[in-house]
Amino acid sequence: MNAYLTFKALHLISVISWMAGLLYLPRIFVYHAETKENRGQSETFKLMEKRLYFYIMNPAMILSWVFGLLLIHSQGILSLNLLWMKIKIGLVIILTGYHFYLLAILKDFQIDNNNKSSKFFRIINEVPTLLLIIIIFVVIFKPL
Repeated sequence: MNAYLTFKALHLISVISWMAGLLYLPRIFVYHAETKENRGQSETFKLMEKRLYFYIMNPAMILSWVFGLLLIHSQGILSLNLLWMKIKIGLVIILTGYHFYLLAILKDFQIDNNNKSSKFFRIINEVPTLLLIIIIFVVIFKPL
């Protein structure tokens, strides 16, 4: 079996799982921000957010990085000199920062300390979509 193709398939599966979480968690935050009066509903959202982040998003992010690094290793470290790879890694670092920003928001919700509106969460929900689109175009077209 070809190691490169195996790592590539596992990388894609991990990235898809990670992106699903990055797109879904802010959507849960939208609804959670709108439930200030309903304590029971708020507790349900807290549980959903925590499980999504720690059981799906974190492992998917870690595996995305691991398989991505294995892909780089299997292609040779010189692939890091390519412009498209530098752009992709830079954007993935930004995406990782966004992932940890969502953790900070999750922690605020867990202690009932959210001060952001549902509109704010609707807007930041677009960040991973934009980054995903750019990353895909960079990887497919590989600018020099």
